[in-house]
Amino acid sequence: MSRRFFAVVGPSGVGKDTLMEALAARVPGLHLVRRVITRPESAGGEAFEGVSEADFEARVATGDFALHWRAHGLRYGVPASVDAVLAEGRPALCNLSRAVLPEAAERFAAMRVLHVTARPEVLARRLAGRGRESEDEIATRLARAGFPLPGGLDVVEIDNSGALEAAVAAALAALQPVRA
Repeated sequence: MSRRFFAVVGPSGVGKDTLMEALAARVPGLHLVRRVITRPESAGGEAFEGVSEADFEARVATGDFALHWRAHGLRYGVPASVDAVLAEGRPALCNLSRAVLPEAAERFAAMRVLHVTARPEVLARRLAGRGRESEDEIATRLARAGFPLPGGLDVVEIDNSGALEAAVAAALAALQPVRA
C-alpha cells in the first residue's frame, strides 16, 4: 500500500467521505487529503479548508496545489503537500472529481481509483437527508451519477448502497497492493 495515491470518486451522496473516515480509522498511517475549496467551512460536510476565490487563485499561482479543478460552481484543490506524505511511503486517500482523473493519473503514477456507487434511490434519499440541495439540484446530481469514468485507469468499484461495513471491507481489499 505504500507510496500509493487513492482517488475516491463517485456521485454526490454516495458516502465517499464517510467511507474515507471509516478507512482512516482502520488503516494506521493512511493519510486523508484535506482539500481546499472555495466555500465557507461552515457549509459542513467533509473536513476541508475554505478559502475565497482570490486566495485560491493566489495559491494556484504559487504552485500550492498538486491538482485543482472547478465543479458545481466551486474551485477544489489538492495541496501539493501530499507529495511529502507519499514520499514518506504513506498511502493517501483523496476525494476527487471524476473529470480530473486523467490529470491525476499523470500526476500520480501509482494511482488507484476507488469508484464508489450506490443505487439511485439510495443516492436520492441521502442527498435529501443532508438538506444542502434543492429538489432541482438533487435531480441534476442524480442525472450526473452515471457519468462514465475515463478509460485506462486502475479502477475498483465499491457499492455503498447497503451497510457501511460491506463497503469498508471492499475498500480495504482495494487498498492492498496488487500481487503479480
